[in-house]
Formats: sequence, C-alpha cells, structure tokens
Amino acid sequence: MSSVPKILLTPQEYLARERKAEFKSEFSRGRIFAMAGACWEHTLVKDNTARAVGNHLDDGPCRVLTSDLRVKVDAIGLYTYPDGINVCDKTKFEDKRFDTLLNPLCLMEVLSDSTEKYDRGAKFKHYGQVASLQEYVLIAQDEAHVESHVRQSNGDWLMTEFRGLQPTLALTSVSVRITLADIYRRLAVPENPKP
Repeated sequence: MSSVPKILLTPQEYLARERKAEFKSEFSRGRIFAMAGACWEHTLVKDNTARAVGNHLDDGPCRVLTSDLRVKVDAIGLYTYPDGINVCDKTKFEDKRFDTLLNPLCLMEVLSDSTEKYDRGAKFKHYGQVASLQEYVLIAQDEAHVESHVRQSNGDWLMTEFRGLQPTLALTSVSVRITLADIYRRLAVPENPKP
C-alpha cells in the first residue's frame, strides 16, 4: 500500500494562488490552511475595535487595519491575516504588491472556539518573532474580556487582563486608550465575566 506524498508549496506559489483566490487562506511551512468565516459577534468586536482605535489616530503617523491585509512572520515563513493590525510611519511590505506587511507594531486577534488555543499558543509564539511587534491583544467575542501582551525591553511579554465594560485598554505602541465598552458596543456580552 502506498500513500500519496504531500506536495508542499513555496511562498511564491502560495502568494500567486492567494492573490487570485476567492477565499483567504494562511500559509505555513509549505502548507495552505483555509480560513473559516467569522460569526456576527467576532465581526462586530473586530470592527468596533478598529473604529475605536482609528477614531483616536486621526491624521497622525499610525493606522489601524483589519483582516484584509496579510502579515508575514519572516522568521518562519508564516503568512496570516490578523483581525487587527496597528502600524506607524514607514510600512514595510514583502514586495511591490503592498499586500503583505512585514512590520506591524500591534496585532489583535478576536478569540473564537476554533482558534483560541492556536491564538494563545503557537500563533503568539510565531508573532513574537516579528522584531517590530510591541503588543499582542487577545479579545474575547462572547464576554467582556481582553488580554494585552506588551513586549518589555528584555524581550519578555507583560500580560494585563481586563474584564467588564468599564476598564480602559491602553495600546502603548500607538498611544491610544479605548474602553472595553467601545470594543463591545452593541453586543450583549456579560459585563462581569468570571476569571
């Protein structure tokens, strides 16, 4: 009995396919991973966060972007679409297509049942290899709960946890402060989630 060998793609082959694809996919170590669609809560949390952050950035040097822009973790060749991206000043892209960012300051992921373990574990470890990254923010979609991970000068990550709608999340990489009420606007989430 023989098995069919798995065909691995090069990053260039992935990008050529991805740029023509109808649906987004991530790429790591030669393999393509289809991305699932997001639910109502996930989309609202992502969009609310982007709007709240964007409202504070105005015409300054920083921008907030959502999951339509791909980010590359160059150290391991991971191509992924974070739910939120903050970038300032001189953006660096992989090529002249300007669709693969190399230097995010802050990455945000909205947690779902299917991605939470990966977002907290392997993806966080991968993102940590991006030299420009200063913050990684995890946002629950089903309760008012946010975790902010800020890279310290020694390379360690300091995690601060926020629960309920009253706390204020400080995104130090872009000098923005937003409340959790802004993130969860128009969503029926528990206001006092339990740890």
